[in-house]
Amino acid sequence: MPHQITLKREATCFGVGLHSGKNVNMILKPAPVDSGIIFVRTDLDERPSIRAVADNVTATVRSTTLEQNGVKVFTVEHLLSALHAHQIDNCIVELDAEEPPVMHGSAIDFFNLIRLVGTVDQPADRHECVVDKIYRIDDQTTNGRRFIIALPYDGFRVSFTSVNPHPLIGIQYGDFDIDRETYAREIASARTIAYENEVETLHKMGLGLGGSLESVIVYNDDGWRNDLIYPDELVRHKILDVIGDLRLAGIFKGHIIAAASGHALNTKLAKLLSKG
Repeated sequence: MPHQITLKREATCFGVGLHSGKNVNMILKPAPVDSGIIFVRTDLDERPSIRAVADNVTATVRSTTLEQNGVKVFTVEHLLSALHAHQIDNCIVELDAEEPPVMHGSAIDFFNLIRLVGTVDQPADRHECVVDKIYRIDDQTTNGRRFIIALPYDGFRVSFTSVNPHPLIGIQYGDFDIDRETYAREIASARTIAYENEVETLHKMGLGLGGSLESVIVYNDDGWRNDLIYPDELVRHKILDVIGDLRLAGIFKGHIIAAASGHALNTKLAKLLSKG
């Protein structure tokens, strides 16, 4: 059984929240054995904490929200994805706002920050989330067109089909065995995406207020507003999100097969896996 892992030292970054648009300082800190990943709201009295576990998911509209004792953090999936890729078991995440910084709009800045400060083994065995049977979650409103499945697998693999009705995007498929270097090369830089005609509506909902062409891929009926990093960047970002959402069940071992899945299905699967 592998040992648990935490950071060697603190790592700090600053930016704005994707949805809130608020400035935020974030500090990643080493944490003791069996701590898990814990978000701490340093902007609030008594510095309340929220554990990054599936049972604390309370909303999944355009991001994953965690809540504990009435205190929330949201858009945690990109940071959790980078922590998962580095196999981080224990980490304290201090935030002076309710949302981590959007940075590049992907996980690459978080991934590189963790790689810069390094990791260290801890004197305790890891508690892996090992898939030992078939699990399936369906979106009941789509007659089986949206689903996520977990299968036993010796490693961590994600096979994802994204379906977008816009002719510019259409159907995209990605299939990757997830290890640290594959993640860094193929997944970490894939940014979140938005349809330009939806931006005003999102803003009225209080969403996407911190997004920009530096952190969000934007498209309209004429084409892309900014350059793509990958020709299939949408599906790669969907895989990035799956990796982050599944970290709520633990360091994952299994094969994910998903079609048009989002945070709602991803986190329902994480909850199911957490219960064994």
